[in-house]
Amino acid sequence: MSDLTPGWDADLRGRAPTVFGAVSIELPDYQVNLLDGAGQLSFNSRTFVGKDPTYGTLSAISSLTDGMGNEAPRLSVTLLPASDAAAADLAGPDMQGSLVTIYMGGVDRATGQVIPSPHLLFIGELDVPVLTAGENSRELEYEVASIFERFFTDDEGARLSTGFHKSIWPGELGFDFQTGVPQGVYWGVEAPPRAVSYTMNAPWGFQFSVPESFVV
Repeated sequence: MSDLTPGWDADLRGRAPTVFGAVSIELPDYQVNLLDGAGQLSFNSRTFVGKDPTYGTLSAISSLTDGMGNEAPRLSVTLLPASDAAAADLAGPDMQGSLVTIYMGGVDRATGQVIPSPHLLFIGELDVPVLTAGENSRELEYEVASIFERFFTDDEGARLSTGFHKSIWPGELGFDFQTGVPQGVYWGVEAPPRAVSYTMNAPWGFQFSVPESFVV
């Protein structure tokens, strides 16, 4: 069963469907809505254009990669800023965290209008910018992290240390006097099997170490 709307699903089954990609970036004081080609299309109460007068054009979108373990899905979006000032503005620290939505849709050739409900491919936020400038060119590649990245925020940097302890409970000195801890405490992961020392009830009283899982 297709996740697409009936209209667009039918268009894709045709001989020569007209498909477009669109990217919306919600900057702190501006919204950039770009198409992957020339022209202008409107949907979801937004107008997407091939070239934004301030921030230029869309150059490329990388393949979406799945996250594993403690990583969220991510991709990269490459823009061609219209000016050096626009490039510097886009690469500024205030832009980090801006919402990014990526769509794929179809156009009705008879009317030139967007087939209702383009498919939402990705929702994320701007993460790390890489600005490349040449003699007659400038390119800004932005790494975009999935919104699932927020799931890792709560425990990010959590550690069993006096510095982190005081960042939560200022003035609490419990860890300042904790010395010589013989065993590490694992947070968020399963601890590996530990070895313990066990004394045999024998006249000569020797010791040996076995994994804790063997001790009953």
